[in-house]
Amino acid sequence: MNTNLYSIITLKNKDKHKLIHDVVIRPLKVNRDPRGTLTEALKITWKDIYSKKELPFTQMYFSTTDPGVARDIDSWHFHPGGQQDRFGIISGDIIVAIYDNRKDSKTYQTLNLFLMGQSQGDEGQYLLMVPPQTLHCFLVVSPTPATLINFPNRLYDSDEEQRIFFKDVNLPDGQPFSWDQVKTSYSQFTSI
Repeated sequence: MNTNLYSIITLKNKDKHKLIHDVVIRPLKVNRDPRGTLTEALKITWKDIYSKKELPFTQMYFSTTDPGVARDIDSWHFHPGGQQDRFGIISGDIIVAIYDNRKDSKTYQTLNLFLMGQSQGDEGQYLLMVPPQTLHCFLVVSPTPATLINFPNRLYDSDEEQRIFFKDVNLPDGQPFSWDQVKTSYSQFTSI
């Protein structure tokens, strides 16, 4: 089990890491032919990531973020009302940071960093379910913009969405989360 606080998790190495309770990594099937690709992004038959009652599909949106930009540069994003995000990457590469700040969780104070996107080939195509009430944010690590799709289980409600500054949440090492630490870990990861 990898214990480095800022270890990068991919679809290939996910079994070597302690994943936050309720995180789901759903590999997507990329169908290729001479015309290009078709990737199934969400199906009602995927019981690990969809349930009409507990994990409904309510909307889909996509966002494009420029290279090197972090959505939430100095703060965590979270949904205290229980919204669960299902992130996928259409183009580019991102690292999604999820921190389990839920005191009653068996993975309380666990940080996961997920590399998603094109640099991983078909292995980079997966849905990442962000558990309810966990802190999260992402950084574009590709030289091109990244396009993220999300299939949340609830309709967006700006009153339900909240932020908490990195400096106000200490990780197990006593320090706040740092995108600079992520960048250092990612540069070590890519040089392997």
